[in-house]
Amino acid sequence: MTRMPAAAVLQKPELLSDPAAMRADGSLAGRYMAEFAEHGASKLISNSASEALLLKQGELRLPVLVDHGGYGRTYVASPHSAYVLYARDELDIVGVTWGRWGAQAALAVLDGLLRTLGINHTVQLDNWLLATNLHGDWDGADLPAIRSLLTERWPEHYVVLRSLDPWSCPDLFDAAKRDGWTLLPARQIWVTDDLARDWSKRNNTRNDRRALRKSGLTIEHPNTLGHKDCERIAELYRQLYVERYSALNPVFTPHFIECAARLGLLTFCLARNDAGEIMSVAGIRAAGDTATLPLVGYDTTRPQAEGLYRIATYLASEWAMERSLRFNGSAGAGVFKQNRGARGQIEYMAIYGRHLSTVRREGLAFLASALNALMVPMLKRQGW
Repeated sequence: MTRMPAAAVLQKPELLSDPAAMRADGSLAGRYMAEFAEHGASKLISNSASEALLLKQGELRLPVLVDHGGYGRTYVASPHSAYVLYARDELDIVGVTWGRWGAQAALAVLDGLLRTLGINHTVQLDNWLLATNLHGDWDGADLPAIRSLLTERWPEHYVVLRSLDPWSCPDLFDAAKRDGWTLLPARQIWVTDDLARDWSKRNNTRNDRRALRKSGLTIEHPNTLGHKDCERIAELYRQLYVERYSALNPVFTPHFIECAARLGLLTFCLARNDAGEIMSVAGIRAAGDTATLPLVGYDTTRPQAEGLYRIATYLASEWAMERSLRFNGSAGAGVFKQNRGARGQIEYMAIYGRHLSTVRREGLAFLASALNALMVPMLKRQGW
């Protein structure tokens, strides 16, 4: 993603829906969206059903996902899943006991409110269907023109920008506020400003490095992946994020893994045993001056003492440090990440709804006030 020259802001944005036209554009976003448009979203992410398009604005290229309602799909494409269904799963993931009935009652109320608002009728901008979207150098100067195009094309849909925060994309964050977008707190992410300073010298990091050396695993950084490796990576990810945590996480298929490697969307770090079997994997995404780890997996049948999760996260952090990138550690495992130099940052979902009915506008404003008053203090207090 490249920073827009000032003159390009005056150009009218354009939407492409034809897979051949997207692929011919040549951009990463174009080639990626072409896979979804040609094969269908569920071919790549089995619990997604979004319509895929490409937005062109000057030199900028952004994925666009359109959903016309429906419930129960992956949280990376469904605000209802993110705020209600995944939150219900989180009660079990983090082991909430005290106040559980109150939390369940609050989620029931939130469920009703979001359904009334039609919150899953969305046009999502720069959503790569990953847990964390990195917006790179996009400063949002063109956001009003893009937003205007999307609201005219889909007048009954909310326009959504996920993964906004003042650490990773301060200019875009401020641009959304200026343009009248409503900021809903989404989760607490764990960020590291300087890996060489804050991460590499930590005792926990040294222990991770020793665990890798003792493991006897062979590390690879392949540019392409064969079908067998794609199947194994998809399985390792599923063992961890789908089976152990939540089926609302994006369920990446082997086809997605192959595309992510072939297109350069993700850089894969693989750890193989003596038999050549992948035991741990890190799929890294980098944009601008920041890297993140949207895909990690390991053989969960192996003893925890082998440190396979620690090895995957170590490989990703080392890769980012070698390239002098900051690191967005996404959400979850707060203590683990703090022990390795990360600090908390509240991430937001920006939603534009000023073109919608009074009920949907005011309901969205109420939701933002409630989440900022209740959710943000809880996230900071609990370290989630």
